[in-house]
Amino acid sequence: METLTLDLKDVATQVVLDRRRLHQHPELGFQEHETAAFVAERLRAHGLLVQTGIAGTGVVGTLRGARPGKTVLLRADMDALPIDEENDVPYRSAVPGVMHACGHDGHTAILLAAARALAERRDALAGTVKFVFQPCEERPPGGARPMIEAGVLEDPRVDAVFGLHLAQELPAGTVAARPGPVMAAADMFRLEIRGKGGHAAYPHECVDAALVAAQVLVALHAIVAREVKPIEPAVITVGQIAAGSAPNVIPDTALLRGTVRTFDKKLRQQLARRVEEVAVGVSRAMRADCTCTYEWGYPAVVNEPAMTDLVLDVAREVVGADRIAAREPSMGGEDFAYFLEQRPGCFFNVGTRNEARGLVWGHHHPRFDIDDETALPVGVDMFVRLVERYLAS
Repeated sequence: METLTLDLKDVATQVVLDRRRLHQHPELGFQEHETAAFVAERLRAHGLLVQTGIAGTGVVGTLRGARPGKTVLLRADMDALPIDEENDVPYRSAVPGVMHACGHDGHTAILLAAARALAERRDALAGTVKFVFQPCEERPPGGARPMIEAGVLEDPRVDAVFGLHLAQELPAGTVAARPGPVMAAADMFRLEIRGKGGHAAYPHECVDAALVAAQVLVALHAIVAREVKPIEPAVITVGQIAAGSAPNVIPDTALLRGTVRTFDKKLRQQLARRVEEVAVGVSRAMRADCTCTYEWGYPAVVNEPAMTDLVLDVAREVVGADRIAAREPSMGGEDFAYFLEQRPGCFFNVGTRNEARGLVWGHHHPRFDIDDETALPVGVDMFVRLVERYLAS
């Protein structure tokens, strides 16, 4: 906490308390009713204009500075995951089967604290700040796009957007940002293979859907290996296979579900086409039929270079140059991408890992927990200084 400016020190205590309260009361995507009510109450207490019910459970707080100027948007996601928490901590999830296992409780607490701090600086601000609390980042089609469609980037028109994600891969209190593509487009596919079932002892009378599925799986994984440039990032993964009900019965159907991750828009279109062509082609060659359902997910997260330079410059002030962590692009997906498609901005990371305290379990793990006392104040300070620097530029 030593990196905090003096007048943010008391905010640092509250942000940890808020995060732990939110952690105890997790809600799934588009079900964040209690969280949204908590957020709206806090924003009103800080004197912000508050809009609720946006895209279902979304909340927007608007802070107008003392003088006219540009408009900047800060975003936090609010949803939890369908995971049963295994941590034995006082703030353990009180909702069976639901857990904040990705850090969105921290994101929400950080943005609330930033709203408070900036509201106290209202007289020094030239411009407007929009605090966007978004539902349902975890599950496509997500909450970002419907919030944009509802007009959160207008009235007043937003000039720049910033978001952060807590990162368990990085030491607590470090900051990471990079220009250009930082997170991949994340699409999903479903393949239904139909053959002809029968007795396991008479395979010649059947079309074995399980065998066809196995050949399709191998062929799909060959697409990236043999059709994509080796220096071009891309992933095709089949994460679910289902076929059969007994060891002595050849199944007549099989199901494969998977994901495709890319950065390049042209390659994204190409792989979507090839997944269907390969799956259908292999199936037909083996006397089976195949239906491909392709679901377009979030686009790639692409940071604008000038906005990223601003984030890194602010990070040098907040944590020091030696605490800026290197971060490679991730094949994970994130719907903040929709905001960055519409406005220049930057999506950056704040580290949460503390090996000495055993806070090492990764995102989406039932034992995920963070060094909130170190990480969250850094996130608050980053947001506050970003807004002040951007509006003053």
